[in-house]
Amino acid sequence: MNNQNLFKETFEFGETRGVILTDKKDAIATAKNSLKENKKKLEEYVRRNPKFLYSLKPVNVNEDSPTVVKLMAEASQKAGVGPMAAVAGVLADLAVEAMLAKGAHTAIVENGGEVSAVSNKPINIALSVGDHPLSKKVGFKLENFPLGVATSSGVYSHAISFGEAEAVTIFAENAGLADAVATAVGNIIAGDNPQKAVENGVKKALSISGVKGVLIIYKGTVGMAGHIPKILKIV
Repeated sequence: MNNQNLFKETFEFGETRGVILTDKKDAIATAKNSLKENKKKLEEYVRRNPKFLYSLKPVNVNEDSPTVVKLMAEASQKAGVGPMAAVAGVLADLAVEAMLAKGAHTAIVENGGEVSAVSNKPINIALSVGDHPLSKKVGFKLENFPLGVATSSGVYSHAISFGEAEAVTIFAENAGLADAVATAVGNIIAGDNPQKAVENGVKKALSISGVKGVLIIYKGTVGMAGHIPKILKIV
């Protein structure tokens, strides 16, 4: 993310790292506190409920579970994947929510590559997929909010993926859903027929309520569908 006249700060808490961008300086501390507190609540929950941590399928949770847990479970149910597939996006969503409550009008959190964004002005973000030739060479101009953006890769990521896509980028109503759906779609992108694989991935993505758009890169084939923000060339 590279946007002028906004306050920007990088953060790192253990395995959690990313960028906060806002028009209200003290909202940065609010976002960091949200990330820390919700990460702690999640860690405490999975110690008592290890299935939530390891399951590759949706997991039902109780109504009295922490908000971060309930949102992860909800996103994973929609996408048909394990709840941890939504963790980075949900943490970003909750941090943005806290920033808005603090009075911010622009509140953007990039957490491990997943972006949750609310803004009263356009925001530019870059596509980052390891050492792929397009990584950080193209990006998107975000103009319609709220918006969640997530990218999954079966080639350039350490996260679990059963597919082989170079990149699956999902644009959705929130980052938790985008995160989970990017994993779900990435899992089915495989095989020797790239066009068919991409078509199947696009169909699956757009079949999930709350998904606005999808971009898939696989073996030289690029598929785009739905509402995709304006694509930018990054110099």
